[in-house]
Amino acid sequence: MHSSSFTISALHPSLAGHFPGNPIVPGVVVLDEVVEALKRQGYKNIIGFSQVKFVQPLLPEQLCHVEYEASEKSSNVKFTCRVNDVVISRGSIIVETNS
Repeated sequence: MHSSSFTISALHPSLAGHFPGNPIVPGVVVLDEVVEALKRQGYKNIIGFSQVKFVQPLLPEQLCHVEYEASEKSSNVKFTCRVNDVVISRGSIIVETNS
């Protein structure tokens, strides 16, 4: 299992409209950070998401921990995002394998 962490700045441009006065980080921004973490681990060809569930919102400036693990039997990488040990999102990403 691998892990990574990220924080989205309160100045991120997506937050102005999501939602004014009470911003939460859009899910697509969270997923972009998950993809970037996978790329840093050497996954270059990310095909898409086979499943994603958002359980709790991510707020600006919160430290989010991402854990991910590749399946040995498929081209899926499962991920979980947590803030203070609370799951905020989880899912599965399809990656191209070198087989």
